[in-house]
Amino acid sequence: MNNITPFTLDIPEQTLADLRNRLAMTRWPDAETSSDSWGQGVPLARAKELVEYWQNSYDWRRCETKLNNFGQYKTSIDGVDIHFIHARSPHANALPLIITHGWPGSVIEFHKVIEPLIDPVAHGGRAEDAFHVIAPSLPGFGFSGKPVTSGWGVMRIAQTWIELMKRLGYERYVAQGGDWGSAVTLALGKIRPEPLAGIHINMVVAFPDAGDELSEEEKLAMAAFEAYQRDESAYAMVQTTRPQTLGYGLADSPAGQAAWIYEKFQRWSDCNGDPETVLSRDEILDNIMLYWLTNSAASSARLYWESFGSAFTQVKLDLPVGCTVYPKELLTPSRRWVERIYHNLIHWSRQEVGGHFAAFEQPDIFVNELRDCFRGLR
Repeated sequence: MNNITPFTLDIPEQTLADLRNRLAMTRWPDAETSSDSWGQGVPLARAKELVEYWQNSYDWRRCETKLNNFGQYKTSIDGVDIHFIHARSPHANALPLIITHGWPGSVIEFHKVIEPLIDPVAHGGRAEDAFHVIAPSLPGFGFSGKPVTSGWGVMRIAQTWIELMKRLGYERYVAQGGDWGSAVTLALGKIRPEPLAGIHINMVVAFPDAGDELSEEEKLAMAAFEAYQRDESAYAMVQTTRPQTLGYGLADSPAGQAAWIYEKFQRWSDCNGDPETVLSRDEILDNIMLYWLTNSAASSARLYWESFGSAFTQVKLDLPVGCTVYPKELLTPSRRWVERIYHNLIHWSRQEVGGHFAAFEQPDIFVNELRDCFRGLR
């Protein structure tokens, strides 16, 4: 069956009431003992502030309306329902763009960039830079279905995206992604289906060769990556090895689910230590809700179990590739490292602000980067 059906979000009020009750019954741990307030994870006071706001002030219906207004759909591919936003441009020659989120993100990351991408004229751009935007939820994430068997790694997801674009009737398109989205987008580039004209990524995996003499910038990049591996990667190891065990706690406790994600916005965004300086509390909770409402802590973590060991490695590609490096990204490779693996590098940019959640944190920069990258492929 190739049916594509409209999807309208309408979460039962009983589900939202259950969430508020669970938040009210949160059993809190002791406060942290580190002099660095975030050194042991989310500080107790910040977690309580977030939960109190979530319980008493947050409005899910606002987010629900926003998502419904974009145009949401579902289609079953290889036995799994795929949820996606499909926002068509009013401009006739718009270029189709499939854009993929990562963990702990969701399609919420793109809520500020979809309108400027599909209607650049209304947002200070040119009609010839318009895109049709297709933003799927990864299998096991958000409102997509949850695989019930193993084997749903990055390559299978890429094949699923190829089928999705075929069903939508797009004969030529480009792809973009960050985090797991970059891995899926690179897998698309590796498969290189005929309609795929080029890709853009904003988490770029490239490393020096053994004999390289590193510049100061490259030394800093390697030091930052080593710090990530040493101090920041425990979450990935847990999700890679024991996603099911982790899921019991996060599925039962909304406060636990929120803290598990909130920490990553603090650690990985360009926020000077406070995620709510670059993202509103509502935006952060909108994203968290796509994990809580769908009970997808375990199913999303299983992507690490499926693909973490193989997905984030250097991939040599010959098709057109664009890269944007943000200063607070987990990896900040140099151009020479990147040019060794992407032999047709059509766009390269290093930004002065921004982190891991590029579209979420710096939507204007993100939109301009995609316009610049793909202009020559239209």
